[in-house]
Amino acid sequence: MPAAEGTAPLAVILDQAGLDGLLTAIRAKGWRTIGPRVADDAVIYDEIETVADLPMGVGDEQKGGYYRLKARGDQALFGYTSGAQGWKRVLYPPRQKLFSAKRTASGFTIDPMAQPDAPLALIGVRACEMAAINVQAKVFGDKDFADPGYQGRLKGALIVAVECTRAGDTCFCDSMGTGPEVGTGYDIKLVEMVGKAGVTYVATAATDKGAKLLKAAKGKPAAEADLAAAAKAVKAAAKQSRKMETATSAKLKDVPEHARWDQVAARCMTCGNCTMVCPTCFCTTVEDVTDLKGDHAERWRKWDSCFTVDFSYIHGGAIRTEVRSRYRQWITHKLSTWHDQFGQAGCVGCGRCITWCPVGIDITEEVAAIHDSTKGRK
Repeated sequence: MPAAEGTAPLAVILDQAGLDGLLTAIRAKGWRTIGPRVADDAVIYDEIETVADLPMGVGDEQKGGYYRLKARGDQALFGYTSGAQGWKRVLYPPRQKLFSAKRTASGFTIDPMAQPDAPLALIGVRACEMAAINVQAKVFGDKDFADPGYQGRLKGALIVAVECTRAGDTCFCDSMGTGPEVGTGYDIKLVEMVGKAGVTYVATAATDKGAKLLKAAKGKPAAEADLAAAAKAVKAAAKQSRKMETATSAKLKDVPEHARWDQVAARCMTCGNCTMVCPTCFCTTVEDVTDLKGDHAERWRKWDSCFTVDFSYIHGGAIRTEVRSRYRQWITHKLSTWHDQFGQAGCVGCGRCITWCPVGIDITEEVAAIHDSTKGRK
């Protein structure tokens, strides 16, 4: 639960040994710790145990269609801007068994979706990613059709957020209102401060369980000057080279025949990378499998993409056979009709779709082009 109203949240200073103590305290309480680590020349989210598993001294360079890790020359643990894929893979896995059925003498018995053996602790959640988790919590939290898998994983999760102190080339969270400051939903937030004396962390608890864990980590109390320095460092990350024209993006549904759709279709490979790395896309397909005897059956849900022709298949054929219609569907839903469904945009400005597009298509550039061409229209 949140800290009591009218009381200052607990804020402490941790060194890397203290951060390691925090991870130890979290694991001692039974959480399974998932955090950033380096694998296959990328920062990914996987199981970690100590700070030794984190990407120490690792930075990144990202631009349209380009991602590389590089040495920072310091001991920062969160010196990269964003991982190759978001926390969606953890909370909403690419392949999930929904249920299994076994034939019996009287019919079938159903075994429902299994829940994780241990609650999850998400370590190193960025502001844009925290916003994405909150977006998907709304998507999967419908009172009549709530997703038990997502809600079950999120309900017991502990979230340790990390606020950015620099922006990457493809970031545009500031214009989306999703960063670099972390919004709601976290238990503890960290600001990594790199100085001549080494690396320290300004850690602030937002919930009672977060405060208890910070006390167990035994950091020294943060002074006002520490909090001010952390806030200043985070504010610097709001200086971003890209921005989203949000007023125009919300009205994309009003320009379905705009010439820009043909222009972007000439470059788009319909590979679906943008939907796979997007932290809020949730399209899926369902696959039923049985054994050869027909005594055992399983239903699996797998990620899908609106960029595939088969995704729009209905009786008689697919309804989005052209590239322009598939790209238009993705960007219009993400930025415009998502408002109609969920009261906000489906984009959080993480920039992954720009980085991981093989031809470097930039979602902010596409909206800006439509913005410029429709400027002055009523």
